[in-house]
Amino acid sequence: MQALHSPAAERNRGPILAELQRLLPAQGLALEIASGTGQHAAHFAAALPQWRWLPSDVDPQALASISARCQGLANVLPPLLLDILRTPWAGVPAPLDLVFSANLLHIAPWAACAALMQGAARHLGATGLLITYGPYVLDDEPTAPGNLAFDADLRARNAEWGLRRLADVADQARAAGLHLREQVLMPANNRLLVWARRAGSAGA
Repeated sequence: MQALHSPAAERNRGPILAELQRLLPAQGLALEIASGTGQHAAHFAAALPQWRWLPSDVDPQALASISARCQGLANVLPPLLLDILRTPWAGVPAPLDLVFSANLLHIAPWAACAALMQGAARHLGATGLLITYGPYVLDDEPTAPGNLAFDADLRARNAEWGLRRLADVADQARAAGLHLREQVLMPANNRLLVWARRAGSAGA
């Protein structure tokens, strides 16, 4: 099939890659959750040749697009059909060095947040990272008008969708044994969040 295309993924892949290159070691094994069109997987894997990249999505149509995008990239594993709400995550190896997910939490039911945090905690190695990207609502900062409109549009489309309060996301991470190590302001009122194991938490 012809690969699907996301204008947003095309715009944000460069800034996200710059942060991945800063944060990650030279090599490792990454699971990307909700890979969608495959644009991120193809861009990141090409720029991080010592990393093995495992894309995944809950939508079979997305898997075909990912395969088309990543054709010829030897460090991209065959895309995995993965519903993070189903435990265990069948086919996901451990230990992982990175779990990456962009623009998932606000376009999924709230239960997906706990599932993401718990699944990452199960599969990440002791020094592995969970990195999430997207818009969030902060208690101590006004929400940008564009994000307020985006949130209203999401909730009109699906009552279970919507921008998530960062404090609530951090609570779910804490319950899974993860903490917010770093947050990076990104273009278009997005944030890249870096989650790591709390000291004393067991690895996979």
